[in-house]
Amino acid sequence: MPIRMRPSASTLAAPLLALVLSAHALAAAPAARPTLSPQARGEAIRGFVLKWAPHVRATYGVDIHAWAMRLVPQFAKSDPANLREALSRTTFEGAMAALDGVGRRLSDDRVSAVLAALPPGPIDARRTAIAKALGDTTRDLVYTPITPCRIVDTRNTSLGAIPANGSRSFLAAGVTEYLQQGGTNGNCGMALEAPTALALNVTVVSPTIAGYTTVFPYGIARPDTASVNYAAGAIVNNAIIAAVPTPAASYDFTIYSYAQAHYVVDLVGYFDTPRSSPVECVDSATNNVVVAAGATASVVATAACPAGYGSASVNCESDSWDMPLVYASGSTCSAKNNGGTPGTLKAGWRCCRIPGR
Repeated sequence: MPIRMRPSASTLAAPLLALVLSAHALAAAPAARPTLSPQARGEAIRGFVLKWAPHVRATYGVDIHAWAMRLVPQFAKSDPANLREALSRTTFEGAMAALDGVGRRLSDDRVSAVLAALPPGPIDARRTAIAKALGDTTRDLVYTPITPCRIVDTRNTSLGAIPANGSRSFLAAGVTEYLQQGGTNGNCGMALEAPTALALNVTVVSPTIAGYTTVFPYGIARPDTASVNYAAGAIVNNAIIAAVPTPAASYDFTIYSYAQAHYVVDLVGYFDTPRSSPVECVDSATNNVVVAAGATASVVATAACPAGYGSASVNCESDSWDMPLVYASGSTCSAKNNGGTPGTLKAGWRCCRIPGR
């Protein structure tokens, strides 16, 4: 019988840098974004995996190889400030919150208190308890709709229908194609996404008897709820919001079927934490006044900011070293010309906006 070795954190470090380099190139943002080299990101994820792999395996029962590889999109796209905070955290759960930009909601002290209070039990129950206790880190998620894309069709797979009282697990993000699941030969725009929840359209095809379906996050105990109810031989669907397990695991969601049936799943959108955006600023036109030698004068910024921008501060400029500013407040700039020739004093707005919504 062949012996299968479980991958250790150290054996995963080598391929991670190559993956981060590739993902970083695909996820490259505009030049205004704070920068961090791909090499630095690769080293960051290597250190992160080495530090937290034992905890992830012991606490969540997650395959660390799958977990490490699925971290790549988050590390490739995360804001450098969030990444630095994540690396400084003393708990894994706090680090993941920081990586997603919601670290302020989850202190390391709170994580430690929650984990210490958990009763002993099976890993799937523990994961559910942790998710409930720390769930408020998923507030204020941003929904991104996508062109509906087929990620599952059991009619096109060798495994076929899900058997009665059976379950099967599937991926929705971080893959290059969905052919193994019977879906599209493409990534649905999700290759570099690490969503928190999924918007799915789940269709049950020709169940053998009346029953129900439950769609739930992979790796947790199946809840006693129905996502879709059906009659024998029916074709019926329903819109489902399915949470994605945290930490990332081998799969994203599981389908339980009371009756033997085929399933078709279309991804129509996803939820994730808001991404930070750099402030974008421009200068307005200036209002100018000539100040005579030895005189004092004031000038008011009157030019409007471009559409979509707001005035953030007044800009005061002088064309002479002999005319230092003596006052700047609101929209007004004042200066005294200490030179022997006239000088020009200018006032304009620094106009800024946050790109996106």
